[in-house]
Amino acid sequence: MTKQHKLRIKGPVGAIETVIEEPVGVFANAPVGLALIAHPHPLKGGSLDNKVAWTLARAAVACGLVAVRPNFRGVGSSAGEYDHGIGETEDLLALAAAITAHYGKLPWTLMGFSFGAYVQHRVAQELHAERLIMVGPAVSMYAFEAARIPTTILHGIEDEVIPFQAAREYADLHAIPLIAIEGAGHFFHGKLRALQSQVEALCKP
Repeated sequence: MTKQHKLRIKGPVGAIETVIEEPVGVFANAPVGLALIAHPHPLKGGSLDNKVAWTLARAAVACGLVAVRPNFRGVGSSAGEYDHGIGETEDLLALAAAITAHYGKLPWTLMGFSFGAYVQHRVAQELHAERLIMVGPAVSMYAFEAARIPTTILHGIEDEVIPFQAAREYADLHAIPLIAIEGAGHFFHGKLRALQSQVEALCKP
């Protein structure tokens, strides 16, 4: 269960539409951290309602984290337009600063799916965060650098968009742990529960 808020938070080019979900139960009023979740490519239908992004939020709140799920520029009621990951990085950094100002200096966990993983790996270059979790990172489409913080990749073995081998090569090159999800394609059809379980295992306090 979660307590959910939908907000428009000021960013560099205008409002950033954001869903914030606070854990309830044992973590109510005492979250153990913050999770920033980035959705897939905005020009290919990606939004904060993407089912993988939603699943990452479920895993985050289950671990006692406040799940912060924004729409990228030009998506929903977020201002601006697609900026190839550059402006999107600026927006997430501004959003993280605003969330920290509200909740205090709780540790950040960064989570991103596909293009969102590319943006989050850029955010991780500047934001002090505890960990980065990249799901189906678009390593065959964008120039990913080495990770600067503890990072884990989760990738479907049957990924039809970003080949599993491309993820394996990037992970091996930079000594990043890679968790293979058996039978999963890029969008994890039928494998969301398995994905959530793996992410929860990485985030449990």
